[in-house]
Amino acid sequence: MKKKDAAKAVSAVIWIGMLVLAGYIVIKGLSLDKKVVEKIMYNMQQQAVETYLPAVTRSDRQNKSFASWILEKTKDQLPGLAADEQDVQAKEDVTTSARIAEENQEFLKQRLTEENQEAGPDEDGLEITGGDTQKEQNKDSEEEQEKDPEAGEEELKSAAVSQERVPVTDISMEQLQDFDFVLSNFYTVDSTTSITSDQLNAPELIQMDLRMKTGNDQPQILIYHTHSQEEFIDSVPGDASTTIVGVGDYLTKILKENYGYNVLHVTDTFDIVDGKLDRNQAYNYAQERISQVLEENPSIEVIIDLHRDGVADNQRLVTEVNGKQTAKVMFFNGLSRTKQNGEISYLPNPYIQDNLAFSLQMMLACEKYYPDFARTIYLRGYRYNLHLRPKTLLVECGAQTNTVEEEMNAMEPLADVLNKVLTGT
Repeated sequence: MKKKDAAKAVSAVIWIGMLVLAGYIVIKGLSLDKKVVEKIMYNMQQQAVETYLPAVTRSDRQNKSFASWILEKTKDQLPGLAADEQDVQAKEDVTTSARIAEENQEFLKQRLTEENQEAGPDEDGLEITGGDTQKEQNKDSEEEQEKDPEAGEEELKSAAVSQERVPVTDISMEQLQDFDFVLSNFYTVDSTTSITSDQLNAPELIQMDLRMKTGNDQPQILIYHTHSQEEFIDSVPGDASTTIVGVGDYLTKILKENYGYNVLHVTDTFDIVDGKLDRNQAYNYAQERISQVLEENPSIEVIIDLHRDGVADNQRLVTEVNGKQTAKVMFFNGLSRTKQNGEISYLPNPYIQDNLAFSLQMMLACEKYYPDFARTIYLRGYRYNLHLRPKTLLVECGAQTNTVEEEMNAMEPLADVLNKVLTGT
């Protein structure tokens, strides 16, 4: 039956029903209630629709509108229409795929630039690692101490005296086997990435042999600064000795004179472009230069990229070591993996486990001999040139709110801890 004829039939049935009802009401003397009449008419309409247009009431419509449901059923009866639509979709998919491929290329370029920016200070000078809050400010002790400026200057100029430190705290192997304990006590995981117990197996990491294999008759340690322009609260403008480079000079001196290591200190600038501060490509420039130095000095086993962090102006990362106000340090690891994209294929690092072992052994040595000296290890999603050697450290020493003296003081315990890890003592 055609739809038009069906509609006429429904209409006829409804009119006949209405006439019968009218006659019934007249016969009963209009004794029926109005609501009863409306209910009878509604039921008659529903029965008529179900009888002559059953498809309209079928359950497979679910939440679809009547118009979209009718269109879908029409396509089922006209395969050519559906095929045309599929052809159009296929063409759109090809175009979309090409566009995605092009955007992916742009994405990779952007990510390479982002890696240079992620570990560096923003426009306000605050680095991405400045989330740790200092537990004790030591302000009272600072106010009580009256220092002789000349005596302090002479103290900085002299080499640090190597001391045999007595262990203050010790972490048991049982505690290190507890992943949650290790993660909550020794790490801060950035929101860009994640890590599991398989990737962070503390007992395995602390058992890795990181002792120095190379003799000091050839270069062993390389120190450099991706962000060489980082300064401190009392840095002298134009005086590199009061910047992070000057701090690196002092660390180099201690390692050479007190511990007998053969150390190279690269003081090249990677974050000044055309005379202006520009960190967009600093890690790329640093990689090129440091790779060249490593090629010329293959004996180098240890690389340290020394930075300072950036924090809020009212925050100070300071503790007391050997009676001296000392900037706190933080070890930084890039995992070449983000939550959003997983493993980052364009930033491969075959030494992630070695890097993790190095920073964890340094952290535990700090906890053992210099409690409160090291902040929690910071884990982030990118690479930061930690792929250049297995024993590579990115160290954040203090922040822009620390004094130059506090920074220099921090190099003494840092050098001592480094020596303990590299000698296995």
